[in-house]
Amino acid sequence: MRFPKYPKYKDSGVKWLGEVPENWDVKRLRFATEINPSKSEISHLHTETAVSFLPMEAIGDDGTLNLEKEKPIAEVETGYTYFRNGDVTVAKITPCFENGKGALMGGLTHGIGFGTTELIVVRPKPQEVIGTYLHYLFISTEFRSLGESHMYGAGGQKRVPDAFVRNFATAFPPITEQKLIASFLDRETSKIDGLVGEQRRLIELLKEKRQAVISHAVTKGLNPHAPLKPSGIEWLGDVPITWEVTPLKHLCVLLKDGTHLPPERVDDGVPLLSVRNLVDGEFVLRDDDSMISEENYQALCRAFVPNAEDVLLAIVGATLGKTAIIPIGLGPFHIQRSLAIFRTRPELINPSFLNLVFQSHPFQSLLWELVGYSAQPGIYLGTLQNLRIPVPSLIDQLRILELISARVHELTDLTAEAERGIELLQERRTALIFAAVTGKFDVRGLLETERS
Repeated sequence: MRFPKYPKYKDSGVKWLGEVPENWDVKRLRFATEINPSKSEISHLHTETAVSFLPMEAIGDDGTLNLEKEKPIAEVETGYTYFRNGDVTVAKITPCFENGKGALMGGLTHGIGFGTTELIVVRPKPQEVIGTYLHYLFISTEFRSLGESHMYGAGGQKRVPDAFVRNFATAFPPITEQKLIASFLDRETSKIDGLVGEQRRLIELLKEKRQAVISHAVTKGLNPHAPLKPSGIEWLGDVPITWEVTPLKHLCVLLKDGTHLPPERVDDGVPLLSVRNLVDGEFVLRDDDSMISEENYQALCRAFVPNAEDVLLAIVGATLGKTAIIPIGLGPFHIQRSLAIFRTRPELINPSFLNLVFQSHPFQSLLWELVGYSAQPGIYLGTLQNLRIPVPSLIDQLRILELISARVHELTDLTAEAERGIELLQERRTALIFAAVTGKFDVRGLLETERS
């Protein structure tokens, strides 16, 4: 859809902004807002007054707020950032700033909140700017990219300085137009967000379909008319009559987890990998992988060396159950105790088939039923090695793998299409916000056209 332009434009004098509508005022934010207002304005309140408390995780990348937490003023007035209803906040630390984290504050307990010190608080001056318009400005691409270029610090501690926000120059339409622009963006972004939600629900359905296809194939086989027999295992139920049900320890020549006492890390050496390297079912190296010395690697690997086509299973933590196969051609590495390695007997089971069994819904559910807890959830190797799994003939395993590969490929393509759809919708959302808050089209004319 093409939107109407303003009748006349002028040079803003701001390089990133370019031309703006003739009736818009160009000024720095410090003249239209108050930056980081003082908490002294609530000094009259009793210190036991409850207020909203927002750590960074309570502020969504989409501007939503989790207002479940409350604290008395006495507990938060020192060491936290103060804000109230109507203030607009911007996260200043990386990567929260780049991700657009920030919000228009509303619904706060007694209208007051305290939160993470990694927020810049901007209070609109009522005669200059409204909060919704300001929030849209702050999530626009140009504001974020310019802020990123002004960050100071190193690595994960880079921050946008308060002075960047204070001195940020932009164009402000009259208040009546700001309200029209904000209402227009509320409506249009809501439509886009609804479409994004539909695509995300589709992706979840495709994941469930993938899981169902795998689960049925590795527990019931390909022939819907094949006679079945009781497996003798509650989680598995009946299996095809020609299949075996075998303990993992009889199917593997090696079943072992990684080092429990990892040695000192070094800057250059051999990767020491973990569940972080299991990405979307693939086992991959990362730029930020831990390294150990060659000497320590040799000492650790006296027990075993991870090989290509070994099957990996996460056995500790919230990611318990993640699985992957070590690809051919991956250089030397070692693993931490969060992973277990299964090296299959090739005459009994194909490693790719074992990997599918691990991915199946019944097996994943079983893992969490058997989990033990100390500092975090985990499952013992002794428990794993005695688990019995379905094992068809090698020929049937290959047939199942071929079928699964074809069906999963179809589902993967559909998922990729849905993800691309989300990406395009989000690009449109971003472009629409930027164009609206910089006056690239005239909402007034648009609304008049719609009314007619």
